This record gives sequence, structure tokens and C-alpha cells, in this order.
Amino acid sequence: MSPNFSTIELMTQTNESLFERGQRVIPGGVNSPVRAFRSVGGTPYFVASGSGARVTDIEGTTFLDLVQSYGAIIAGHAHPKIIEAIQKAAVDGTSFGAPTPREVELAEAINERVPSCEKLRMVNSGTEATMSAIRVARGATGRPKILKFAGNYHGHSDGLLVSGGTAMASLGIPASAGVTDNAIADTVVAPYNVVPTLDETFAAVIVEPCAANMGLVPPAPGFLEGLRSECDRVGALLIFDEVITGFRVARGGAQQLLGVTPDLTAFGKIIGGGLPVGAFGGRAEIMDNLAPLGPVYQAGTLSGNPLATAAGLAALSLLDDDAYALIESRAECLAGAFVNAFGAAGISVCVPRFATLVGLFFGDTPPTDYVSACTTDEALYAAFFHELLDRGVAIAPGAYEVMFPGLAHNDEVLTAISDAARAAAIAVASH
Repeated sequence: MSPNFSTIELMTQTNESLFERGQRVIPGGVNSPVRAFRSVGGTPYFVASGSGARVTDIEGTTFLDLVQSYGAIIAGHAHPKIIEAIQKAAVDGTSFGAPTPREVELAEAINERVPSCEKLRMVNSGTEATMSAIRVARGATGRPKILKFAGNYHGHSDGLLVSGGTAMASLGIPASAGVTDNAIADTVVAPYNVVPTLDETFAAVIVEPCAANMGLVPPAPGFLEGLRSECDRVGALLIFDEVITGFRVARGGAQQLLGVTPDLTAFGKIIGGGLPVGAFGGRAEIMDNLAPLGPVYQAGTLSGNPLATAAGLAALSLLDDDAYALIESRAECLAGAFVNAFGAAGISVCVPRFATLVGLFFGDTPPTDYVSACTTDEALYAAFFHELLDRGVAIAPGAYEVMFPGLAHNDEVLTAISDAARAAAIAVASH
């Protein structure tokens, strides 16, 4: 149990009662749509605490967790080194609105791992990172248009919130109300894994180097290389959204793994060690367009927050090449466990894996783009989700997310997940 919840509070609250309270004061009762369980049905569990590969809800039920804060956690919940770093930083103060040493240290740590990021700017979320990267790309090139790919989610800024995958797909929302036609007039959407033809009006192409918001859809051979060549042909900038893949799939992110170098990169999640954070970086001559050096304005009172930078530095210190090799081997075991589970149940499921990321697609053929990704059987996913949850394993409450095994998912945990997955799949097949 979490020490922040009294025994009386835990005895008198249930997930259902707290969800009812939340719906009275929070739209939908949650602060991010997928958490409401709309696409899988039922009542969300409210987490009281987490430790390693496990989370415990307010009713005292413990789950083996493959959500891991949608990738923000890689070393396991409440890792002692990260908690210690946060506690030490908090004693000195939580926010100053002035530069602090760890901002420089974290930028140096990212630069050392991702050489394409010669300079970086810290922000507070992945949405801010992608939004700001787009702005600096337009400022650097003097061009208006941006090309994104259907099913790639780059946060909820107006100009990028079209065909965004993730919870938008599970809720059946192709774009968002409140986003005007003018806001997306300069955003062109193309199919993922197809190299588009650009012209000199395009400032940038933004892409998830491995799509992880429409299920897991790896890049086709030659796709990213083709984007690099096409951007170079017309003088547009190539932006990698590595909010999920950055420091998740390799020490230098997807760009290291795949051998394609972008002009700008957006980061989030892991570089905050579980605290709110974002960053974007790239070649110095591009980044120097930012104020105070250049005419592109971007600012944030909490940017470079001292707690977030402390946690991020602690998280990165745990992630050497051996750590990634270990996590990838665990991801391979996890994927194999799910393949075997559904095979035993006679259910057609594809289990794509990209390095340390694992997906689930309920269909016969692995998806290659947003259109094919949207053919996954969401009802079957929902049934499996609840059968798995009933057996103590939590995956995301939406069919377009991925699973995030990490350092805390040891052999004992993986064996328990494998057993639960097999029993859940057989239960679904028997319905």
C-alpha cells in the first residue's frame, strides 16, 4: 500500500466510487482519454502505488504492469536511484524560473547519446517538444507546410492533431473538435511507410521512426532512408518524434538503431524518469533560430524543472548497452509468450516487436499503415484485456497502444505474465 493513503481511506474507497467522484469534477473522470476504459469497457483502476513491475490499486489489488506509464518508466516503478535523486533535488527547491546546473547536464547527456542533437531545449511534455520542433523548422526554412503520417501521434497541438492514432483511433475521432480548418491548412497527411513527393513549400516532415501509436508498426525497408533523401532534395527538414523510441529502443534511440539521421528530434517520457518532461534538439544552426539567439519564440516557466532533470539523469545513468540488450531479450520472451498463448487458444493474432517494444494486433497480417492497423479486432482486444486484468496483468486499455517491458520485468515476472496470457487467451476463445 502507498504510505500516502491511510488505511481508512483505502477501506472506504473503491475504484468505482472514486471514478464517480472524478466524473463530477474532471471531464470523463480522467486526465487523459484512454484511461477512462471507454474502448474496453468497465471501470478504470486507480493506482495507489507502484514498485518495479507492479502497481497496486486503491482496493489493494496488485497487477503486473506492462503499461509502465506508456513508456515513461523503463527501470520499474519507484526505482530507488530515481527516487533518491528526486528527494535530494526536492530539498533544494522545486522550481526557480532560473537556470539550474542539471539542465545543462541533461542536455549534455542527451547530446552524448544522440550526436544529431548538437543543441537542445528543454520543455515540459512530448506535445511541447513536437510543437516547438515544428515551429523552429518553419522559422529556419521560412516555409509553411508540414507533412505528417496517418496514425502517427505527435501530441495534441492543433496543427498535428489529425489522423493521430492512439486513443483517437479507439474513440473513433479522426480529428478534434476545436481545431479549425485554418489550424491544419498547412498540415498534409500521408500514408505511413510510403515515401511522399515534396515540393519547396514544405518546411518539414515529422515521423515516428517506428510507429507506436497505431499499435506497433515498424518502418518498412527504405522508408526512412527515402524520407531523408526526399527532404534533402527539396530542402525540407526531417523531424523524428522519438518521444516513445528515444532511450527506449537503444542508447541513441531509433536513429541509432536504424541508421538514419534526422535534422531535429523530439523527446519525452524516459528523459524525465517518470516526471513531466520534454525536449527537442538538432543541428546547432537550426536550433540557434530560437530566442534569445533568433526570431523563433519558445518559452516555459517550468522548462528544465530541477526535479525532472534529476530524475531524468538518474534514469539515463541506468541505461547502458547491456541494459538495452537485457530489455530486448525480455521483450523477445514477452512476444514469444503471447504468440504461444494465442496459438494455444487458436486465435489469429500478430505480435510485432521492434527492439524493446511489443505490440498486439488481432488479425492475420501485421499492419503496415494506419488503414491496416485500424482493422484490428477491438472487441477481441477488449475481451482479452479484461481476462488478463482478472488474472493480475495490466496492459493498456486501448487496442492501439504497445507494451513496455523494462528492467523490472525479470524471469519470474515474465513467467507469470506468460501463464496469465495463456489462460486469458483460452478464456477468450471459449466465449
